[in-house]
This record gives sequence, structure tokens and C-alpha cells, in this order.
Amino acid sequence: MAEQAQEKLPENVVFVGMKPPMAYVLGVVTQLSNGQKQVFLKARGRSISKAVDVAEIVRRKFVQDIRVSSIDIGTEERSLENGQKINVSTISIAIGK
Repeated sequence: MAEQAQEKLPENVVFVGMKPPMAYVLGVVTQLSNGQKQVFLKARGRSISKAVDVAEIVRRKFVQDIRVSSIDIGTEERSLENGQKINVSTISIAIGK
């Protein structure tokens, strides 16, 4: 079998997807309590609103002295299996102490 090379991802990045928001809130709070100064929430497409919800839940309910330091939005061009290219919106929210 061929081994696939996996890229090492930074610890302070939380990718928001299909799980419930509280799963990502737990990930962010865990990173902050383990000494990370800044955590990045990243999402694409329909998960963007969930990433915003996660940032607000962390900021309002769990860590009161936290700030949203930056929000970056963009667009990625993705290729479908049939070769068609589509644009997908992206967001990266940096929150930290």
C-alpha cells in the first residue's frame, strides 16, 4: 500500500464543519486553556455562519476577556468530479486573549 503524506496542521486551528457548534466551542476553549494565545476558526460554504456562532458563544459565554482580533474572508475555486469549477466562500476568524 502507498502511504499518503499528511501535512502537519497547526494546533491552534479549528476547522468548522458538520458537527454541532458546541463541539467546536469545546475545541476552542480547550486550546485557550492549554496556553494558546490565539485560535483560528476556519470554515467554508454553509459552515461560515456556524463559525461565527462558535466565535460568539466562546466570547459571550465561556471566555469573557477574549477578543476577535481579525476576520478574513475569501473565495476558493474548487473542481467537482465532473471537471466543473465552482467558487466557495471561506472565512478565518482569529480570536485570542
